[in-house]
Amino acid sequence: MPTTPSRRTRRTQLAEPEQELTTPAWAAPASRAPLAPFTIRRRQPGPHEVLIDILYCGVCHTDIHQVRDEWRRGVFPMVPGHEIVGRVARAGEAVTRWKAGDTVGVGCFVDSCRECTACRAGEEQYCEGEGGPTWTYGSTERGGTAPTYGGYSTRITVDEAYVVGIPKGLPAAAAAPLLCAGITTYSPLRHFGVQKGDRVAVVGLGGLGHVAVKLARAMGARVAVVSHSPAKRDDATRLGAEEFITARNAADLGRQAGRFDLVLDTVSARHEYDTGLELLRRDGTMVLVGLPEPAPLEARPLIARRRRLAGSMIGGIRETQEMLDFCGREGVTADVEIIPIQQINEAYERMLRSDVRYRFVIDLASLKA
Repeated sequence: MPTTPSRRTRRTQLAEPEQELTTPAWAAPASRAPLAPFTIRRRQPGPHEVLIDILYCGVCHTDIHQVRDEWRRGVFPMVPGHEIVGRVARAGEAVTRWKAGDTVGVGCFVDSCRECTACRAGEEQYCEGEGGPTWTYGSTERGGTAPTYGGYSTRITVDEAYVVGIPKGLPAAAAAPLLCAGITTYSPLRHFGVQKGDRVAVVGLGGLGHVAVKLARAMGARVAVVSHSPAKRDDATRLGAEEFITARNAADLGRQAGRFDLVLDTVSARHEYDTGLELLRRDGTMVLVGLPEPAPLEARPLIARRRRLAGSMIGGIRETQEMLDFCGREGVTADVEIIPIQQINEAYERMLRSDVRYRFVIDLASLKA
């Protein structure tokens, strides 16, 4: 979070194109088009900005939604990627938080209004200013018209207040997905007060779910996984779950009804919520962190035991740093498959087939070669 949230930093004005940094990238030229090599321009760092050489970038399911314009707000050409880990190459003269050589991360947003109640509370992801947060890609630079480009590129320039530090000891590639999948699941676990001994059910064992299991277990919770895929039972156990609940098995679900303090639903595909709600004890909470298509919701499972249905979206800069520090202490990282950028279109197809355990990460050295 910015030290003074209302501070607006003046960026370096680049009157001459040659002052900008020509940067290799991969982009979707139009909606649903395959990604291909592309060249973008990054600005030189202003007084409060850092230039980051990108080492790794995680591949989020949001990237697929965005390049296919499934949310109808795509800005093309689009350079996706909001799970960025890199090394500071240069810092502006007024930067106090980072220095050249630091290993840092950039998550889902790179700016916000800094003046609304959400920003002042360190919850920049819920920015109430015009346009909301400035997303790492698919947005427009605040106060300008230039599009934002993400981490499928070799470098990025970001205000120091929207950069987080990667703890020593966390492998850079395996830390990259924490910038989205990690904070998306950490934030609701913290916000809704998960404590040692609490029972937590994680619905879905994918890119989000597998990190949620690790985090909840590291917090001392007793974790169960709810999945449609019995083949993931062994993985659930390896990741730290004590129990595995088959979502299609009515008897299995019946035995678990009313046992859990929190249900964390990570599924992005359309599904009904009654199954998860029935797992909750009285006064339990079910939190949605995926973004599925609308589904019907019955009132009975909610009112019968005073249960709550809530939602959560990533986290602010301060909480993201807290999450990374927690992961550094506890040794929590994502399970990743590292790929060269040239395999990104194939990786998208594999993700749609659930053929990854559990997160692709692009090695940007493949773009620099």
